[in-house]
Amino acid sequence: MKKNLSFLFIYISLLSFCQTELVFVYFKDKPNASIFLSNPLSELTQKSINRRANLNIPITEQDAPIETSYIQNIQNLGFTVTDQSKWLNGVAVNATSAQITQLKSEPYVLKVESFVKNSVIAKQARISKIEKFQNSATDFTYGNSLDQINQINLRNLHVNGYTGAGTSIAVIDTGFPTVNTGSAFARIRNNNQIKGGYNFVNKSSDIYNTSLNNHGTNCLGIIAGYIDGVFVGSAPDADFYLYASENSAIEIPEEELYWIEAAEEADRQGVDIISTSLGYNTFDDSKYNYTYADMNGQKSFIARGVNIASDKGIFVLIASGNEGNKTWHYITTPADSEKAFSIGAVDSSGNASVFTSFGPNSNNSIKPDASARGTSTYYTYNNSSYFGNGTSYATPLSAGGVACLLQAIPINFNRTNIKNKLRETASLYPNFDNQKGYGILNFSNALTSINASLNISEIKKPVINIYPNPTKNFIHIKTNEKLKNIELYDEIGRKLKTLPLNYSQNIESLNKGIYYLKIETEKSSTVEKIIKE
Repeated sequence: MKKNLSFLFIYISLLSFCQTELVFVYFKDKPNASIFLSNPLSELTQKSINRRANLNIPITEQDAPIETSYIQNIQNLGFTVTDQSKWLNGVAVNATSAQITQLKSEPYVLKVESFVKNSVIAKQARISKIEKFQNSATDFTYGNSLDQINQINLRNLHVNGYTGAGTSIAVIDTGFPTVNTGSAFARIRNNNQIKGGYNFVNKSSDIYNTSLNNHGTNCLGIIAGYIDGVFVGSAPDADFYLYASENSAIEIPEEELYWIEAAEEADRQGVDIISTSLGYNTFDDSKYNYTYADMNGQKSFIARGVNIASDKGIFVLIASGNEGNKTWHYITTPADSEKAFSIGAVDSSGNASVFTSFGPNSNNSIKPDASARGTSTYYTYNNSSYFGNGTSYATPLSAGGVACLLQAIPINFNRTNIKNKLRETASLYPNFDNQKGYGILNFSNALTSINASLNISEIKKPVINIYPNPTKNFIHIKTNEKLKNIELYDEIGRKLKTLPLNYSQNIESLNKGIYYLKIETEKSSTVEKIIKE
C-alpha cells in the first residue's frame, strides 16, 4: 500500500509538472528602438503622433515594435506565438513548469509571469455570455433614443453641431454582424466613417460574419446608429474602428491579450476614444479566476493595458459590469483601472439598475466613475431599433457623449481634467454611491464647466428674448444684435430647416411639441427651447 501511495504521489507530481499554463514572457529590451524613435511614422500614423503632440505626451521606447529576433527565438524553442504586446514588450505562450524554467534562463528574457491566479484547477461551469452581457432585446417599432440622450443632457451639444465629427472611436467587443449591410448603419457606411477593423480572436479581417455575437453591433448602434425619425446615436458623425477581442462562446485569459492588441492597434491609428463593454472575473478554467482583491487596477493584464492606453492620451470608457445582483457583486476588470472611466447603469428614473456592479475597486478608489442609461437602452441592429439592458449599453452611450465633448473643446485639453469635469458635473457630486459613482453624466454642464475653466463661454448668449413661449402660431425674437442665421431643430436635435432672418416667425404649421431655435447674431449664438401648442 505504501508503495502504491508513493507511486501515486510521483504520478501526480509528474502530471502537475507536465501541465501547461498560459504565461507572458517579458523581454529585456528593444534593441532597435532608436530606429523607430528616429522615424515614428514607421509604426504610428500621423494622427497618433498628432494626438500625442497635442496632449504633450512623448513618444517613447514603449511605442516601438517588439524585437522580431526575440519572437523567433521563442518559436525556435518550440513554442507557438499567436499573441504579443509591444506595450508590455513580450509574448504569450502555453508552457509547462520545466519550460517556464527554460524561458527564464534565456538571455533576452526579463521575466515570465503566469496568468494563473490560484491553485484550483477543477473546471467550473461557465456563466452564459448572454447573461454576462445582459442582452435582453425586444422589438420596438417606433422607439428612439430621445430619453437616453436627454438623461445625460447631450442634446444641447447635438443642436450646437457637436455630434462627434472629427473624433474617432474604437469599439472593442465581440464582433459586428450586419454593420456592413444593415440600413441602421447605412449613414456611417455612406459617409466613410468606418475607418478600419480587425478580429484579434481569429486573426483575420472577419468582423461582420453573422455567426459572430451581435453584442458589438448593438454597442456600436448606440453611438452610430441612425434611422430617420426613429433613432439617432449619441455621436452619429464620429469615425469608427471596429475590433473583435471577445469570443462569446468561451471565457479564456487570452481574451485579455486580444484586447491589449486591439488597443495597441487603436493607438496606432490615432483614435481618441476606446469604448469597451467587456469585463472579466471568472474563466472556464478556474485557476485563472480573479478575486475581489485582484480588482486593484493593476493586477490583471487587461487593466494594465487600459492604463497604458490612457497614458497615450486615449479616453478609455469601460462598462463596470452586470454583477450587482449576483454572488460576485463587484465591478469586473478592467473597470477597476483608476485610469479608465468606468460606467454604471441607471434606469429611466435615475435609479441604479438592479444588475449594475458595485464599487469601489479593491484599493478603495471610487468606481464606477459615473452612470448613464443601462435599463431599457435603445440601440440599432440591422434595420431596426430595439432595447436591452446592461452597463454594456450605458458605456457606448457615454462614449458618444465624450466624442461630442472632445469635438467641442480645444484639442489640447488634458484628458484627466475632462474626466474630473465629467465627475464634478454628474448628478450626485460631490457625493457618490457604489453603483452610480458620482451619478448620471451631464454633458452640457461638463462643456460649460470646461469652457469656464478656459475663460470661454460655451455659448455666448446675446441679449435676447423669445416670446410668447409656449405659442400656437407666432414666435417673436427680441434682440439688439443683428440676426445672422436662424435654424429650427426637432426634439432629438435634427435640423428641420433654416428660417428667414425675420424677428417674427410663423410656426403655425408645426405639429405640437418641443422644438429648438438656434439663433446666431454677428457677435454670438444661443439655443432656445420653444413649445408649440
